[in-house]
Amino acid sequence: MSSLLYALGQWATRAKGLVLFIWIAILALLGAGALFLAQGANAPITIPGTESQAAIDTLGRTFPQVSGTSGNVIVVAPEGERVDEEPYRQAIIDETEKLEALDSVIAVSGPFSELAPSGLSDDGRAALLTIQMEVSLGEVPEATEAGIALAAETLQSELPKGTEAAYGGNAFSTSIPGFTITEALGVVIAFFVLLFTLGSLIAAGMPLIIALIGVGISVAGIYFMTAFIEMTSTTPMLALMLGLAVGIDYTLFIVSRHQEQLRSGVPMDESIARATATSGSAVVFAGLTVIIALVGLSVAGIPFLTSLGVAAAAGVAVAVLIAVTLTPSVLAMAGMRILSKRQRRALAAHTAEQTADADAAIEAREGIEPPAAANEIGEPATATKQPNGMRPTGSERFFGGWVKLVTVKPLLTIIAVLVVLGAASIPAFSLRLALPGAETLDPNNPARVTYELTGEHFGEGANGPLLLTGSIIASTDPLGLMEDLADEVRAIPGVAEVPLATPNMGADTGIIQVVPAEGPQAESTTKLVNELRAHHDEWLEQYGVSLAVTGFTAVGIDVSQLLLEALLPFGVLVVGLSLILLAMVFRSVWVPIKATLGYVLSVGAAFGAVVAVFQWGWFADLLNVHHAGPVLSFMPIILMGVLFGLAMDYEVFLVARIREEVVHGADSRTAIRRGFIGSGRVVTAAAIIMFAVFAAFVPEGDPSIKVIALGLAVGVFVDAFIV
Repeated sequence: MSSLLYALGQWATRAKGLVLFIWIAILALLGAGALFLAQGANAPITIPGTESQAAIDTLGRTFPQVSGTSGNVIVVAPEGERVDEEPYRQAIIDETEKLEALDSVIAVSGPFSELAPSGLSDDGRAALLTIQMEVSLGEVPEATEAGIALAAETLQSELPKGTEAAYGGNAFSTSIPGFTITEALGVVIAFFVLLFTLGSLIAAGMPLIIALIGVGISVAGIYFMTAFIEMTSTTPMLALMLGLAVGIDYTLFIVSRHQEQLRSGVPMDESIARATATSGSAVVFAGLTVIIALVGLSVAGIPFLTSLGVAAAAGVAVAVLIAVTLTPSVLAMAGMRILSKRQRRALAAHTAEQTADADAAIEAREGIEPPAAANEIGEPATATKQPNGMRPTGSERFFGGWVKLVTVKPLLTIIAVLVVLGAASIPAFSLRLALPGAETLDPNNPARVTYELTGEHFGEGANGPLLLTGSIIASTDPLGLMEDLADEVRAIPGVAEVPLATPNMGADTGIIQVVPAEGPQAESTTKLVNELRAHHDEWLEQYGVSLAVTGFTAVGIDVSQLLLEALLPFGVLVVGLSLILLAMVFRSVWVPIKATLGYVLSVGAAFGAVVAVFQWGWFADLLNVHHAGPVLSFMPIILMGVLFGLAMDYEVFLVARIREEVVHGADSRTAIRRGFIGSGRVVTAAAIIMFAVFAAFVPEGDPSIKVIALGLAVGVFVDAFIV
């Protein structure tokens, strides 16, 4: 690998203009493809094969009126007034007719519908319009969304003062992530860390520019692929976040090694090739571990998770390829300007001194005695001056002192780390999973307002109704059968209401709408879904109907359950890979065991932080968390995969440097000290950069992204600075 990368570094140095042109051309082509062909990353989260998804697919053929997504418009009259009186009644009827005319809308039900009126609160103050569509989540036409929003705005403006009108429902329950100025703060912090670490504006800007080119290619490629493959809205943002973090770090490792070699007097082209071969090898291995872990998400057998993992892995692969090809080319373009002016002056002085020493040696061999003189610090000229770059710097003294401190009593250090991280992992045992809904949106978001008003006036369960459906083609009395089944469902604990039980127009499929007593993310709602399914065989035997539980809420419960079940096999795969890969690289047993233990501790602490913030509500206001409740269902498996690769990064860079010292004859303690001092500065800088990039996505990020970002930020911090 080193020989191949050495040759690649030499070629990239010679063909620097061509390499830069190729990457810019790739960025331009994919950018054009994304601009003209992208279909948007807004696919719904589904898992084919689950009971709820299979039932929805069946309803799409037999009962299309209830198989698509839906929206809601809620109207709440001021205290003491009723919406079934004027002027509310006629205004609601007028807007209902406009809603029915919108594209993709099949029906609009409300308290004034001619057939099966529903949606009037017990006190008469609130009316809930349900807009049923024939398309799934993510496929609602923009004109339809705008029409629903306009209906709510019209009702709000035309009805008496104090009236509340808002729109929401399943069709508006998720938001499309966007990039805000807060995320850019991570890049700003990264720049200052790079400037402090590398000491040169050119050197500090290089990792950022190269990483941004890589991220641009990755994100453009993902949006281009949406013309052929459906992707969720989380996919491009995850690729952006990971690509930016690892892209900066990977380039940093190569640039830092190049600077170190230049200061030691290695010629420019040779230094670039060596840096690409040494640090580049570690970059390739670290990138491969992240890629393997992300592609390994496919073991869960969940399509949306597979596409998310592959897309993110492609982003990391681009970061690796750019690091070992574009970085050498740009380094060649920068020349000696990659060093600070002070470093260049010191290097020139050292080179002049070496030249003078060489001339003196020649004169001595020829019998000419050079004149005695004093050097710059008053020492005789015959004293040997320490070569530039060999004096301990401030960072070297710091890391030397730190490694000495933690290795004086290694057992005590290990116990302290285990106790601290064990305590930090305790909240993880309370982890609950769910798909995000409108309750996680900003409090001023219309869908969030609708969610809260619906829960207040119709009960929390109205935000997550369930559907029972089955074939009733053999029944001779479909209406009576559906009413009998509805009575059975009403008798089950946890059911607040059964507002609808009806066959379709062909009388071959029946549906029963069930309103749970609590909201869609409540534990009691999950128990209710399980209880309804537990009666399947009983009702099949008694009524001859095979009922399946479905609906948006049931789909979310099924997705969360399958993702939870996939954690164990995925965890075994990740831990097994870490043991095998590290054993192959370092030919050691203890290094893989230590790395795996460190990874488990980092994951535990990350899970603990996520549960404490997003489930328990700790520091919720500080971190702009809008709702405390179950955690995003696919967060754990993504966090485990990504942290595996990132944890191996620091392990590889530190242990590889220690191993170099051992190979050169140093004893264990000396090798640890030298290796830690040699790589501690750049690893610390890399970790701070990655932490800053991830943490910047927390305050203003999309609910699906910010929970992953917080977990990654905590995991990286723990792995780099504690483990």
